[in-house]
Amino acid sequence: MDFSSISIILIGSTFGLILRIFIQNNFKINIGCDIQNTSIVNFISSFLLGILVALNFINNNILLLFYTGFLGCFSTFSSFIFQLFILFKKRQFVKLFFHYIEVIVISFLFFYLGYFLIQFF
Repeated sequence: MDFSSISIILIGSTFGLILRIFIQNNFKINIGCDIQNTSIVNFISSFLLGILVALNFINNNILLLFYTGFLGCFSTFSSFIFQLFILFKKRQFVKLFFHYIEVIVISFLFFYLGYFLIQFF
């Protein structure tokens, strides 16, 4: 990998990280159940990924900037796994199950929504 590719990934990841920290520190949604901020980030990330997949970029620099850099640092898969582990450790298996379903299913729906919107227009 050359220096320009690394620079592009670093630029994308910097913006992804800044946006993730901003959302995690400033947003809280309560719709009958408590949706954690990392879940909100995962939903947004899935939506953006659906849009990017539908746009079908061929340019390698755009792929590095958005897919690898921005979404790689913006999405929070490791935080999601850590939350599942904490629930497992606390033996809160029902919450663990519903949190898993919440993130996986809703993230897939947001991905499909982003993909569908671009395909529709």
